[in-house]
Amino acid sequence: MIFSHCFPAKRVIILAIFAILPSILIVSRPVAAWETPSPLATLRREHPRLIVTRENEIRVKQLLARDARVQALFESLRKEADEVLSQSPVKHRLIGPRLLDQSRRCLSRVYLLATVYRLSGERRYADRAIKEMLTAAGFPDWNPSHFLDTAEMTHALAIGYDWLYDVLDSQQRQTIRQAIVEKGLREGEKVYRKGTWWTKTPWNWNQVCNGGMTLGALAVADEEPELAQYIVAQAIRSVPIAMANYAPDGAWAEGPGYWSYATHYTVYMLAGLQSALGTDFGLSDLPGFDKAGHFRIHVVGPSGLAFNFADGSARVGSAAPMFWLATRFGKPLYAWHEREVIKGRTPLHLWWYNDQSADINQESVAKWFRGADIVTLWSDWTDQAVFVGFKGGDNAVNHSHLELGTFVLDAQGLRWVLDLGPDDYNLPGYFGNQRWTYYRLGTQGQNTLLLNGQNQNPRAEAPVIAFWNGSNGSHAVVDLSAAYSDDAQPGTGPSSRVLRGIAVFGRDAVLLQDEITGHRGKELQWQIHTEAKVRLRSNTATLTQGNRQITAEILSPPDLTFETQSANPPPPQRQNEGVTKLVIRTKLPDQPFRLAVVFWCNPTAKRAPVSLRPLQEWEGQVTPRK
Repeated sequence: MIFSHCFPAKRVIILAIFAILPSILIVSRPVAAWETPSPLATLRREHPRLIVTRENEIRVKQLLARDARVQALFESLRKEADEVLSQSPVKHRLIGPRLLDQSRRCLSRVYLLATVYRLSGERRYADRAIKEMLTAAGFPDWNPSHFLDTAEMTHALAIGYDWLYDVLDSQQRQTIRQAIVEKGLREGEKVYRKGTWWTKTPWNWNQVCNGGMTLGALAVADEEPELAQYIVAQAIRSVPIAMANYAPDGAWAEGPGYWSYATHYTVYMLAGLQSALGTDFGLSDLPGFDKAGHFRIHVVGPSGLAFNFADGSARVGSAAPMFWLATRFGKPLYAWHEREVIKGRTPLHLWWYNDQSADINQESVAKWFRGADIVTLWSDWTDQAVFVGFKGGDNAVNHSHLELGTFVLDAQGLRWVLDLGPDDYNLPGYFGNQRWTYYRLGTQGQNTLLLNGQNQNPRAEAPVIAFWNGSNGSHAVVDLSAAYSDDAQPGTGPSSRVLRGIAVFGRDAVLLQDEITGHRGKELQWQIHTEAKVRLRSNTATLTQGNRQITAEILSPPDLTFETQSANPPPPQRQNEGVTKLVIRTKLPDQPFRLAVVFWCNPTAKRAPVSLRPLQEWEGQVTPRK
């Protein structure tokens, strides 16, 4: 989640057009109304005013006095803060083109130390946070050439300046404030005046940069009112372009990892505006944002791992914004999931603590996120559920891999079919002309189909064309035709078409069915990646992890067999130690071809016959969105 490439895409253009509408209809009218007097006319004059206020502090202290879980959370934070006390402060050290790891270290330390100080009153935590901020303030710059670094460092010092204002002496205030202004806000002002790309992008850089700039501006708005007014006005005009990506159902097409990054900064910005000015200027009302928590709930499988398509790790970090979203939109399920399933323990989990309960069984077990064409299929909402994450969508989305049709599979509490995730962002051309040569990014590293060993078309889209959730299971079908077309246009009629369907039958079985027409003579490779030990026998493959097993069986054509391949690419790419690539290879015939594989997920269940029907006859056929 460090750098975003920008590929041309029809969807990006459409999103940008639609993003302008809410920007005009919701944001520009309020801006015009409060430009005179200043947008800062309602500024809370006292500190703290960014995200945390004195009223919020009183609430949390009351919780600490009576709630054992809040007490345990605070004590875990205090323990972390104690460890930081003896550690060296951040350094001006770039990794590749980025200072970002140092910006984030400063940010996490300031939040942690300032939180423990405000709730304990122990000055040593404040002093250590001040040391961190003064060190960062003394850097020659905050690396504005990679503006995420600048935005996150501005955020860090803004929080520290605001939350520790009462213990900073006049010289410390001046030093930190000057750094926020000169190394942060003035650099942001240059960007806004030039209209640099991130002010117009519909992806995560928009929220992160606008969010960091907004918090910095609000922190020093008393002393720098004109600059702060300009920054805030520009940020609230820009951020709807990216927030349009949450419509209509809360999904984030850059993947769950970037959902987290983008949503954190969107909430930082909105919470800061609300706490400092008493309004977020209607931004939280933009379509789909209230549903963002549903995406996170559905893509974190029962294994505890995410369906980590695009440049994202399967490891699920915590997301304190789920508490904020739960409170803002009256969605107790968001808070329940973050508290009971994820068990997040960061400073903002404490400040936004929400103890509302909810019944996950009221949530549908199958979900089609229509804006991103991502499907999740659960057998039930238990930790022993069968779970499939299935990807349609757009190869040209920011941070995408060439992975249309890819999927992950959980059963018996374990992940059996995994997404390898991103590689090292510092590899040559990772966001440039070498991107698709890397194993983890190209089609060879995905759980989908290879034709003639070639990558999918980088401009292709794959719409969901069927979706069904019934009493006897759930399924989805994706049209992959454009992924295997030279011009990235869907196949016109039966002469050239590639369809993939996935069906979940309770905890017992998952059917993966591919239908290919019009690619005669091409070499087809069906492939998945697994950390299980694999034992092959004719048309079956037994996958074992510890004392648990599932079996993959080729139903059609029954004469095909499985084989294994190495999943390790040449260095310096990351190696995939312990991963086996399970494949089926064949040459496509003249006539339409169907390849059907069933994963038997419950070794103790009786295997009911699986009937195969053409994908165009699967229930829930829909017309793809334009």
